[in-house]
Amino acid sequence: MEVVAVNKKDNTYNLIIDKSLFLFNTKGIHQTSIQDIMDITSLPKGAIYRRFKNKNDIALAAYEKAGSIIWSYMQNAIKGKGTATEKIIAISEIYLDAVHNPPIEGGCPLLNTAVESDSTFPELKQIMSIAFQEMREFVSAIISEGKDSGEFSQETDPNSLASYILSSMEGAIMTSRLTLNNEHIYSNIKYMQVLLYSFTNK
Repeated sequence: MEVVAVNKKDNTYNLIIDKSLFLFNTKGIHQTSIQDIMDITSLPKGAIYRRFKNKNDIALAAYEKAGSIIWSYMQNAIKGKGTATEKIIAISEIYLDAVHNPPIEGGCPLLNTAVESDSTFPELKQIMSIAFQEMREFVSAIISEGKDSGEFSQETDPNSLASYILSSMEGAIMTSRLTLNNEHIYSNIKYMQVLLYSFTNK
């Protein structure tokens, strides 16, 4: 069946992406079928295949949207924050209620797709890898601002620190959702503050 080019503002296109993202992020991509997408959207198969070639095509579009959602949360989190430390802590608090109220239902899309897309879905792995790199560059830029303002010492390595911060955040999200207890997020934020203080010009 020939796929018809559709404007991304098309309501049906967006409905498919939004509902599929929920399924992919809660059930997993491999466990989600086209029938599942038809059921949750109440759309016939033809309406889906006129917009997407296959399920993988839907997944790529859905996780591109997931990346834009997380990016928006990060941008909004730092508004009104004065110091680099305040900005980084604010970013960490995006998943303050990782168990019951994450930005995207089902948890962090980066975390959820890290293993599933590793060898079986290289195109998705590439998208999520780029998304993580952009997040790292964003946090690294905040740390560099802290160095320039004199908040952090000149020995601080922005890229390495940003990588550690994001990795520890992902680990805290994973353990909080695994145990259904946000205490891991709280602990991560607590010791993130200690870590950041160790880089300040005391």
